[in-house]
Amino acid sequence: MKTVDKNQLKEKLLEFLQLVELEGEEILVTDGNKPVVKISQYENPPSTAELFQNMRGKVKYFEDLTTPTTEEWQEV
Repeated sequence: MKTVDKNQLKEKLLEFLQLVELEGEEILVTDGNKPVVKISQYENPPSTAELFQNMRGKVKYFEDLTTPTTEEWQEV
């Protein structure tokens, strides 16, 4: 991971963005020695189906999930 001071980033932003886009390099932007921002390539988040694929077929339902539950809750 490349580390860059925010003043350097301001001067050469386009170059750093191309580095991230073309080479996949991550950049840590600092203010003095304090980390402020991390710049990395955007990754599409996994779909719901992908997230829960390991659970498919392992969950047991003991009643109809669409049954209203208003009787179980007391009024506030």
